[in-house]
Order: sequence, then C-alpha cells, then structure tokens
Amino acid sequence: MKASYQKYNLLFKRPSGTSRGVLTEKETWYIILEENNKIGIGECGILRSLSFDDRPNYEEKLNWVISNIHLGKDQLWEELRDWPSIQFGIEQAFLSLESQDPFVLFPSKFTDGKKSISINGLVWMGEESFMKDQIDEKLKAGFNCVKLKIGAIDFDKELGLLKYIRKHYSASDIELRVDANGGFTPEDAYNKLLELSKLDLHSIEQPIKQHQAIKMAELCSNTPLPIALDEELIGITNLVDKAKLLDTIKPQYIILKPSLIGGFKGSLEWIELANERNIGWWITSALESNIGLNAIAQWTYTLNSLMPQGLGTGALYTNNIDSPLDVRNGALWYNPSKEWNKNFFK
Repeated sequence: MKASYQKYNLLFKRPSGTSRGVLTEKETWYIILEENNKIGIGECGILRSLSFDDRPNYEEKLNWVISNIHLGKDQLWEELRDWPSIQFGIEQAFLSLESQDPFVLFPSKFTDGKKSISINGLVWMGEESFMKDQIDEKLKAGFNCVKLKIGAIDFDKELGLLKYIRKHYSASDIELRVDANGGFTPEDAYNKLLELSKLDLHSIEQPIKQHQAIKMAELCSNTPLPIALDEELIGITNLVDKAKLLDTIKPQYIILKPSLIGGFKGSLEWIELANERNIGWWITSALESNIGLNAIAQWTYTLNSLMPQGLGTGALYTNNIDSPLDVRNGALWYNPSKEWNKNFFK
C-alpha cells in the first residue's frame, strides 16, 4: 500500500465570524491511500485554537502515520487517541479504499439520491443587518430549522434579532437553535438563558466556556432552556472520562463533530453513552471541505436520526472540491448524476 498526504487551504467566500475571531481561510490535509489500482481519500481538518490536536508538530504526526500505514485502520486509530482529526482522516481513507466507489463510504438511499438529510441553516456572526439578511435568506431557501451564532454583538441586539424572527415565524413554523460558543459568564448565564427561553428556542450550545464542569452542571440542572454541550467534548478521549463528564454535567443534548472528537468511532462512543442516559444528540460538521462533509453526511444518514443535523457548510468556500452534495429546501442531498472532481487528487 502506498500512502501520502497533501495540504490544501480552503478560502472562505466571505470572512466568517466566530467567537474566536474572523476566518478568511482554513487549512486541511488529505490522506491518500493507493493499492491495487484503487484510491482511498480521507480529510484531516483542524480548527485553529479549537481542535485538540492543533499543535506545531501536526505534519510531523501525519508523516508518522504515512510511515506506519501498515499498522492498519484499527491500530492506527488507537495510537492516534490524542489526534482526533487524523483518526477521522484515517477512518475515511481506509473506508474509501475498501469501497467500490472511493466517494461512497456508506452506500444507502442517501447516496442513491432517493433520501435526504434534514439540516439546519447556519447564520454567521456579524452586524445586525448582515445577520438579519442571512436569516431572511435561509427562510426563503426552505429551512425550517435555523442556528444562530450569538455572543459576538450586544446581547440585547441578539435578542432583538431573535424576536424579529419570532414576530414573523412561530415555533411551529421554524425551529431556532443558538450557539453561544462559551460567550456567557457563569454569573450572567442563567439570566440570559431566562430571556432566551421566552422565545421558544430549541436549545443553546455551550453557554459558558468548557472546563467548568461543576458550574455547567449547576446550569444544566436549573436551566429554563435545553443546553447542548459542544466544545466541552473536545479533548475527552477515553470512555471512562466521557462517561464521567456526562454523569457530572447531565446535559440535555450533546453535539458531535467527528473531526474534533475522534471520527466515527469516537462519536459512536459518545452516542452510546448518551443513549444510556437519555441525552439527545445530533451531528455537526466542522468546516470541512466536501470530502470530509461527504463522509460525515453519509455516516449520519445511517444513524436514522430525525433531528435536523448541522451539515450545511459545503458552500462556504470559493475553492471547494466539486461534489454531488447539494442543499435543497433545507435538506442535504447526494446527487449521483453529478461527478466528483477526481482530477483534484491526481
């Protein structure tokens, strides 16, 4: 088996605001396996300052993986517990190599183009007018679930935006989720959640910063609005610690980003623990290119979740890889009649 990797910089169509600043580009790496005239491709995507494995020796670790590819998928995955994005890339690459079509990792009615995945429309942080335009655009595009990033502008303005939506659309018309990215303090979080709960929101992601388990537990036990853990899961790599976190905090939901928590296997560990504790969950992409997004979407379909998933980020870039993925009427579709740009990896 021959193994290699290549780096690629994804360029945003417009600067995208997050709680950690404004993004104009995103680095990603592709692991490429070749054997018996077949090819396998997997994406290792990190988010600077957020990914557990955002370290100076990232490419050094990729080189180690390439040199030790003979160890196989399962042993490499265990060896890479502290490198979740590379775990995910390895999983994809081996599945891709083993598949009849390197881009169909999980054959299903989704990859046949017969079924879709309900997704939320993502509204990025920014000035009030910019966010309002995005909201209107998502609603016109047929989304019945919209997720707003909050915490970047004045809280009262953000409340105003949410009230604007509710003035025109009831909770039965559109489901609203908000993501605070840890933007509230433990002291002001409850009162802000109380205000937000008056607007019939579905949930709020990560109201306070991670690594404050006791304070988050207190918040989850008293919250007037369901809380979903997101960043809180990053860096928790073994099963015992995962169970301990859920038993301590007792959240209403957890959000799973395979690139950040150890790929499919790492995510399934969380799902099993959550199901045992009656904790809800959904899957979200983490700004991957269409290679990683495709893998996540195909896997997500196999989980048979009826909740809207967070998989609508494929159109963010000017130089994404052409793919059959398509967002229509608030859902993600795979159009098998559309071709992948296979020359990209030659």
